[in-house]
Amino acid sequence: MQIEEAAGHAAEPFDAGKTIIEHVSNSSIEHPLFHLPTIMGVDLSVTKHVLMLWLVSAAIFFVVTAAVRRYLRQDRQIPSGFMNALEAGVDFIRESIVRPNVGDKWVDTWTPLLVSLFIFILGANAIGLIPVFDVLALLNHTVIHASEESFLTRVTHGGVTATGNFNVTAALATITFFTIIIAGARAHGFVKHWKNMVPHGLPLPVTLFLIPIEIMGMLVRPFALTMRLAANMTGGHIAILAILSFVFIFNQQFGPAAGMGVGVFSLVLAVLISALEIIVVLVQAYVFTLLSAVFIGMAIHAHH
Repeated sequence: MQIEEAAGHAAEPFDAGKTIIEHVSNSSIEHPLFHLPTIMGVDLSVTKHVLMLWLVSAAIFFVVTAAVRRYLRQDRQIPSGFMNALEAGVDFIRESIVRPNVGDKWVDTWTPLLVSLFIFILGANAIGLIPVFDVLALLNHTVIHASEESFLTRVTHGGVTATGNFNVTAALATITFFTIIIAGARAHGFVKHWKNMVPHGLPLPVTLFLIPIEIMGMLVRPFALTMRLAANMTGGHIAILAILSFVFIFNQQFGPAAGMGVGVFSLVLAVLISALEIIVVLVQAYVFTLLSAVFIGMAIHAHH
């Protein structure tokens, strides 16, 4: 009976859509990596993207902390290696992104937050390009043969790019959203911040017309941040997987020779897109940080 089931699975046609979704989506809520209780209707079980958030956060914390401590213990505090790159990156964000948008008065206030956002997004984006779990899946399939219910099998399912999850990017955008309100309230006072949403001196009918438009604009900003980051990080992986799927589709439809012929083309194109993804990883972290700084600056310098 098991042999017949295995033969049936082997005879199943290749489903490119299902394969792609499995590689970019979060692990199934019905089968999480770790089961945790449900509190107030919210299932706190750990899924693949939650695990990746923890891994990225821990890696960034320990790497940055170790580099800074080693730097501070030096007799002559001259940065080198990773610390030199870290200092250059922080200085670039402070002087080229934060200061031009929030001004000299508030640059030291908001630089730590924006640097943290940039480094976290960059780390989460970059780790998605490392095929660690794909290698584990290959080892499991060829050597280990762990059961379907084992942790090793479950952890190899789903995407590794946490910033490709709209829930994650929405949480990051929510941080920016409340930061905008806090920045405006600190600069002008809570009541004055909301008054600054509409230009002063306008006729009452125009003011009443602009208020809902400004409120919509305020809500669109975090939505734009959410969609831009998640869509870009998911789109690149889908494109690579779709191109590699041509190998199996042609092999299934026209035979091994066609699959191998298409495979050469698919591999070259996938490598080129992967190289482009390296640029996208950096650009999307930069764009999210830049737009956050722009929105914070708009709240601080509302009169401009």
